[in-house]
Amino acid sequence: MAELDGDWNVRRLGGLLPPLVGVHKTIGGSTGETKIGRLPGAPFDVVGLSLRYRAPFRGFVDELERDGDGYLGRATFHGREFGRFALERIPPGDEGPDDPGLAI
Repeated sequence: MAELDGDWNVRRLGGLLPPLVGVHKTIGGSTGETKIGRLPGAPFDVVGLSLRYRAPFRGFVDELERDGDGYLGRATFHGREFGRFALERIPPGDEGPDDPGLAI
């Protein structure tokens, strides 16, 4: 889904999610990954507005809904919601406040 293409900061809104400092998503076409700083990411497939994680995180799905210039997300595991978050686009060429190079 081309509208999701790019880099996104992830901001925790509630639920059982840990603090999400330094967490970002990179999406291109039908694939993407969620990363913490420069650590290897958790890969996912983009299916509409769903981000379906691959092994070893199979069963985890982020369900997105448009919210202004970004998205609100529901983190689910086997269909059960366990947290909420927001995606905020990182402008091209800008590392943003949650710099992926941040040492965690």
